[in-house]
Amino acid sequence: MAAVTAFVATVLGNYSLLGEGAIGRVNHISFDLSGGNLHYVEGQSIGVIPDGEDAKGKPHKLRLYSIASTRHGDNLEASTVSLCVRQLEYKNEAGEQIYGVCSSFLCDIEPGAQVKLTGPVGKEMLLPPDEDANVIMLATGTGIAPMRAYLRRMFDQGERAKNPEYQFQGKAWLFMGSPTTANLLYEEDLNGYLEQYPENFRYTKAISREQQNPSGGRMYIQDRVTEHADEIFSLIANPKTHVYICGLRGMEPGIDEAMTAAASKCGENWTELRQALKKAERWHVETY
Repeated sequence: MAAVTAFVATVLGNYSLLGEGAIGRVNHISFDLSGGNLHYVEGQSIGVIPDGEDAKGKPHKLRLYSIASTRHGDNLEASTVSLCVRQLEYKNEAGEQIYGVCSSFLCDIEPGAQVKLTGPVGKEMLLPPDEDANVIMLATGTGIAPMRAYLRRMFDQGERAKNPEYQFQGKAWLFMGSPTTANLLYEEDLNGYLEQYPENFRYTKAISREQQNPSGGRMYIQDRVTEHADEIFSLIANPKTHVYICGLRGMEPGIDEAMTAAASKCGENWTELRQALKKAERWHVETY
C-alpha cells in the first residue's frame, strides 16, 4: 500500500469550547494551510496523523475529523482549517483510564506546532447548492462540527460577503444534544444567528442532564425529534429539504422510531421513505 501523502500544517490556535463545570474536554483547533494545496468545502473531513509511534513502533495511523470551518476558514482568507475535537477517554476492562491518542494529541497541541494533515475526503455531508433549500441538522457533541460550517456559510456576515452566489434563503433547523448547558458548543455564534435571522434559523436543544422528557427521563435528541416529528415530517415532504445527522451512532434508532410514528400518521412507511430520501441524496448521515 502506498504511503499517505501528508501536508504539514502549523497550529494557529487551540482553545477550549466548554463552559465552567462542563464534562470532559472539547477544543477548537485551527491550522494554517498556507503554501499547500489542501482545499475543502463544508461537510468534508480531514485526516490527522499524530506524532509518535504505536506500541509496535510504527507511526500512528491517521484519524478522520469533520471540518468545522467553511471553505474560507475562520479568517475568511481560504488559508486555514478548523476542527472541533473531544478528547476520547474511557476505562478499559482492567479499570484503567485510557485517553485517545489523536484526540489527546490535538487537545494538548500548542500554537506554532506542526501537524501532518491529509485529505480532504467525503461527499456524504455536502450542502445542497440551492439557496432556498431547507436544512434540518441533528447533532450530538462534536457532531456540531459540520453544522457549524454550514451555519457560518449561511449566516455569518463575512461569509455572506464572500459568497455573492450563495445567499441562503431557506429554513435551517438545528437540533443539538448535550449533557449539560456548559457542554453546548459555539453558543455565542448560534445565538447571534437567531437574533439576525429569526425567520431562517431555528435552534432546539436537548440537554440530557438538565432537562426531562415527557416520561420523566433524561432529554435526548431523539426525544426532541419525537416532540417535533410531525413538523419535521412535513418539512421532509418538500423536495428541497435535506436532513443531516452527525454525532454518536446511538442516536439513530431513536430518530428512526420518532420518524416511523410520524410517517404512520400520514399512512407512509418510514423505512421506504428514508431509502427514497437517501437515493435522492437528501438524507445525510455521519455517525461514529
